[in-house]
Amino acid sequence: MMRAVVITAPGPASNLTLQQRPIPTPEQGEVLIEVRAAGINRPDILQRKGKYPAPPDTVQDIPGLEVAGEVAACGDGVDRWSVGDRVCALVPGGGYAEYVAVDASHCLPVPDNLDFRAAACLPETVFTVWYNLFQLGKLRSGENVLIHGGSGGIGTTAIQLASRLGANVYVTAGSRDKCIFCEQLGAAKCVNYNLEDFGEQLANRSIDVILDSIGGPYFERNMALLADGGRLVFINAVGGRQVALDALGVMQRRLTITGSTLRSRSRVFKSTLRESVEHHVWPLVRAGQFAPVIHEAFPLAQASRAHERMESGDFMGKLVLDV
Repeated sequence: MMRAVVITAPGPASNLTLQQRPIPTPEQGEVLIEVRAAGINRPDILQRKGKYPAPPDTVQDIPGLEVAGEVAACGDGVDRWSVGDRVCALVPGGGYAEYVAVDASHCLPVPDNLDFRAAACLPETVFTVWYNLFQLGKLRSGENVLIHGGSGGIGTTAIQLASRLGANVYVTAGSRDKCIFCEQLGAAKCVNYNLEDFGEQLANRSIDVILDSIGGPYFERNMALLADGGRLVFINAVGGRQVALDALGVMQRRLTITGSTLRSRSRVFKSTLRESVEHHVWPLVRAGQFAPVIHEAFPLAQASRAHERMESGDFMGKLVLDV
């Protein structure tokens, strides 16, 4: 048996409780990870509230999308990993537990310069940013990019990767301290959205790519800021999903509006994405040019406190569970 954080019913953070569950058995092509740390992400909050269910073939009541730990067992057909290997992994759920079984091709080696806490903060955010900003958004060196919500896990990852790879980075955040924090990470300018209108503050910039998690309330300003040929990429729509679109304007300016979710994608897609991340991003991690920023770590038994912290917005960087 193992300890796991279970969602007892959709609702507040207090509905997360520590329970005993059977240890999973790795199937064909899977490894069993003895989890040392698990990253916390906003989709976990949505799942707890009953708004973002796990895929059908995944444990439904244990949240957690990224983990780091040691390989405890290997299923048939696994040849890259061995028992005792230090790995981090993208998982479709079940990460808030002492053990989780995961597709072996969704694992990455933990670099020698990172501990388990830091490694657990990489898979979900890096996979999301790499796919949406660089593959869908086609961000290139020398281009201007606007990242909304720059001080969170996705934002801090996007700022570092975009700036390290040669883009000019602009961000929005909700306080002066958060703006300073974003600029220290590599942003050229951060707009405090509680005091200033980012559309006005960045009007003299020509933005090539925008990474947006807000949706409706930002749509018109985003569109006005885009350069001809610009790309708007949605990774969420927490402010609303309905917008009014000027189709002719999109055609005349050759704009691209796209977006994605990651959790429901196929195993093959995630495996291919993992290969790209390992090729392009892992050298930056090993060289110390990119690392997650951890705001606070919580014991597994205090997962409810970690969720409350995330919902408060009173943090910068990543939140993590020590397992």
